[in-house]
Amino acid sequence: MKLHSTQTQQYQTITGYETDSVEINAITFKHSLIVLPETKPVEWPVSRFETLTANDFAQIDATQPDVVILGTGNKQRFIHPKLIAALTARRVGVECMDNKAACRTYNILMAEGRKVALALIMENE
Repeated sequence: MKLHSTQTQQYQTITGYETDSVEINAITFKHSLIVLPETKPVEWPVSRFETLTANDFAQIDATQPDVVILGTGNKQRFIHPKLIAALTARRVGVECMDNKAACRTYNILMAEGRKVALALIMENE
């Protein structure tokens, strides 16, 4: 049996995470951000889960992902369906999980070649 390693160096890969930061390709970020496999991470102006609005998700929708992984901070929380109505209308799945699980899930989907968007809320207060 021939085994092939997965090459993900050219993509935005989560290389580490802590409760107050995430490391992408060995660069540490301490603010909320949106991560896509083929583009550099962009700052996401969300400071707390409770302040999420539909406009916050419009920024994600503009990237045209097939699936969104929402990292809700240090604990898993669920968003109101009204906030993701535009994504749902386009049949884009949105999965909510704590940041650590979101990072792991993103890496798996990205390595599979999926068009995934990772949106992480870093609550550094």
